[in-house]
Amino acid sequence: MNRPLTRREFLKSSSKIAAVSSLSGCGLLLKGCSTRQEFDLVIKDGKVYDGLGSEPVVTDIGITGEKISTLGKISQTKGKSVIDANGLAVCPGFIDAHDHSDLGLLVNPKAESAVRQGITTLVSGNCGSSPFPVAEEIYEETKANLKDYYDIDLTWMDIKGFFSKLEEKGMALNYATFVGQGTIRGAAMGFNDRPCNPEELEKMKAMIEENLKQGAIGLSSGLEYAPGSYAQSDELIELCRTTVDKGGLYSTHMRDEGDFLIESLEETVELARQTGIRIQISHFKIAYPRNWNKIDAALAAVENADKEGISIFCDRYPYIAGSTGLSYYFPLWARQGTTSEFLARLKDPTQESKLRAHSAEQETKLGSWDKVVIASVVTEKNRVFEGKSVLQGAQETEKDCFEFMRDLLIEEENNVGMVTFMMKEENLKKIISHPLVGIGCDGSALAPYGVLGRGKPHPRNYGTFPRVLGKYIREEKILPMPEMMKKITSIPAQNFGFSNRGVVKKDYFADIVVFDEVRIIDKATWTDPHQYPEGIEYVIVNGKVVVQRGEHTGQLPGSILKKDNKT
Repeated sequence: MNRPLTRREFLKSSSKIAAVSSLSGCGLLLKGCSTRQEFDLVIKDGKVYDGLGSEPVVTDIGITGEKISTLGKISQTKGKSVIDANGLAVCPGFIDAHDHSDLGLLVNPKAESAVRQGITTLVSGNCGSSPFPVAEEIYEETKANLKDYYDIDLTWMDIKGFFSKLEEKGMALNYATFVGQGTIRGAAMGFNDRPCNPEELEKMKAMIEENLKQGAIGLSSGLEYAPGSYAQSDELIELCRTTVDKGGLYSTHMRDEGDFLIESLEETVELARQTGIRIQISHFKIAYPRNWNKIDAALAAVENADKEGISIFCDRYPYIAGSTGLSYYFPLWARQGTTSEFLARLKDPTQESKLRAHSAEQETKLGSWDKVVIASVVTEKNRVFEGKSVLQGAQETEKDCFEFMRDLLIEEENNVGMVTFMMKEENLKKIISHPLVGIGCDGSALAPYGVLGRGKPHPRNYGTFPRVLGKYIREEKILPMPEMMKKITSIPAQNFGFSNRGVVKKDYFADIVVFDEVRIIDKATWTDPHQYPEGIEYVIVNGKVVVQRGEHTGQLPGSILKKDNKT
């Protein structure tokens, strides 16, 4: 793969590209369109957004095989299949800049909740966690968990084996992945809070090199999660030097997104400054009311880094609640080690006073435990708590909130998901409208049926992109539609190094969404999240129709997009 342009170079050149390949200049593009040419698929009379920020133009698109072969007027008789897009918008497929599907694609390759909202490419392996390499220390535990919870057979240890498993199953959309720094640290040196020694550091660097060689697009970190959080800045700098030497980028869930947000941004920027690595800040947010006034300073830190010449970009989902595991509200020292070691600390009466003190600090930040809602559990016994707040659960069980959370984590063996309301709507709008911020669901491809239909997960899994385009663009007009289109198509394609994707252009891959600008909206709610959005009429991945008139066709034409994959 050729060296990606810097963000500054790309933004400068994209306007020139738009001028040359503008859909209004169809005469130039039609030179290769003979009257005898037949296309596998023709999209007729759509209002086409090219993904480069140009105003839309009503035209036709001819697709042959996996790629766009012509833009311009095409006779309906020239298509083996024809989509009448009259009155509909047509654009490049949406690139989810922050995904956690991974294993979910093995459970259900149709990727229902993702592809039905217009996503044609997932960028996964985020927040320091990837399904490879599998640490020998937890291999049997991982194998048992995957079989029990998802009926997945663990047949791989490394990225090559995981990719083989994905290709065996097939998938409805394209998939790219980081390798997780936390996962690598666990595999190289275990799961406890200690600095690495020189031999362990070299082992981690070799793992990064091998994973990038096999197709990972870079390194991700989750510095609020064990064991990745135990790495200090000097260790991360060394790992990023290896990553940048091999052409990868660095995606980071920073060390803190609330009380120490500015300090965490400074650490991230300094890492980029010292290594020259390209940075993506995950789910950029300002958490908890007492920090909401930091929004301008936080965005200024990103802008200043960009002006300095650091390649920096962010992603964010369009909701004011986050979601992760309930163990997040327990201290890092308690979470170190294996799951059984964490649970042993929760059961240990000599640790209770320290755990309670930490819980009280978290409640002060939140304001109340009614801001935290249980999203998912595993056992049937505790499903009654899904969709209820920690405060409600505590009241119903006649426990205090700490006891309720502790006991639930023990009973569920740490498999408890949560949704936390901790952000401000005005800040959200500032963030998603910022030119250095793209869109990522920070979720997984789910479905309203089977094991992926359990619980009450965050609605972002089903509604992120339709919510952005319906609520924030059509209704609230925080940005012009062409500008948002660029932020969710060509810019992330460029940032991640996806060649010939993210733009409606001749010889580019036919990843395309056809949607109704008047109707597009998310339908998933906090209480009823397993609902597909409205307004997504067709989704085409690598030239194949995966969603037709709002329904999944069962096609699985997705590809693994590797760092060294020139396609």
